[in-house]
Amino acid sequence: MLITFFRSIILYIIVLIVMRLMGKREIGQLEPFELAISVMIADLATIPMTASGIPISNGIVPILGLLVMHLFISIINMKSIKARMIICGKPSILIYRGKIQEKTLKKERFTINELQERLRGNNVSNISDVEYAILETSGDVTIILKPNKRNTIPEDFNIMPEYEGIPYDLVIDGKIMEKNLKLIGKNYNWLKKEVGKFGMKPEEALVVTLDGKNQIFCQKKMKG
Repeated sequence: MLITFFRSIILYIIVLIVMRLMGKREIGQLEPFELAISVMIADLATIPMTASGIPISNGIVPILGLLVMHLFISIINMKSIKARMIICGKPSILIYRGKIQEKTLKKERFTINELQERLRGNNVSNISDVEYAILETSGDVTIILKPNKRNTIPEDFNIMPEYEGIPYDLVIDGKIMEKNLKLIGKNYNWLKKEVGKFGMKPEEALVVTLDGKNQIFCQKKMKG
């Protein structure tokens, strides 16, 4: 029982490392070859995890082999457009200039109900509002609305918003983010002074952030 426990931990760590090396895509954004490799890795890890009679290397070696295969295919995809189209396929247009492409729907085995479901998933309730609907190679559907149905943006009114930048985490769960302090050209004494305005020390804060307008958000950690 104890052997199975430790084997599970080892295989979990190996699979976690392999998945991290494969990249940061979400499951819904995986290309077909990436999804196939992910499923195979899960199966390969399960067998030696539960069967103590099988050497753990029987699971680790094939998993590492799949990682090498994944990296090899990824390099080919980056180097060759033709290879990318063969391996990953190409996007399909389901709605073109407001008209549903029936032949494409049949080819992709997409029903009208499924198309409507995907539109609702993109916060589009009326199919007549759609100019283009594109089925990506990952299986996601990208929606482009008709010009008169799109949300207005400041540019439409010749308005130029102020630059906001990104917020910086300065304290997370009482830990000082020294690297971020250096990026904004500040030090601990400055941080202590600013956080002190909220009646606490930096080490007592749950989170402290600084946005592009130099506004600080600060919240104290709960005691205990």
